[in-house]
Amino acid sequence: MFQIRIHGRGGQGGVACAEMLSVAAFQEDMYSQAFPSFGSERMGAPVMAFCRIDDKEIRLREPVMNPDALIVQDTTLLHQVELFRGLDTRGYLIVNTTRRYSDLGLGDYVTRFPPHHICTVPATELALKFVGRPLPNAALLGAFAALTRRVFLPSVAAAIREKFPGEIGEKNAAAATAAYDSIRTN
Repeated sequence: MFQIRIHGRGGQGGVACAEMLSVAAFQEDMYSQAFPSFGSERMGAPVMAFCRIDDKEIRLREPVMNPDALIVQDTTLLHQVELFRGLDTRGYLIVNTTRRYSDLGLGDYVTRFPPHHICTVPATELALKFVGRPLPNAALLGAFAALTRRVFLPSVAAAIREKFPGEIGEKNAAAATAAYDSIRTN
């Protein structure tokens, strides 16, 4: 089973991100599940969302404590909550930022990961460019597909279009494709 934990803030689309990732996996004939965890239901409050992907039925229903991949939507959470708890250094780390890991205070931590297991992606900037709103979720899914290869970009784009039909879906799919094509590994 491959487990993903997404950290963000209310209103950034973390829950939708997990849902779309689950749909993308399902479209590839895998079993998947997605669900959120949050305390106060208000904009800007820390939010976690979870996704599991497997080739057999998933019976587990608790939060993801030991993720295989961690997606960080908002770098202001890096030093406020224990984001990295349970993440093995053989796992994957995707951070929404234009800054370097060393600038974020993570330089020593990320040196423990294989270089092809970590990436930064300017997901918010891509969302602003393609969608016109600072919602990084679709772009982060494109980066997830490129980095982990657990789902393929066409499935991600189809899941995005299913969640957001019409022009909004097309714009978000374009942001995901741009992130897929441009992730930079450090």
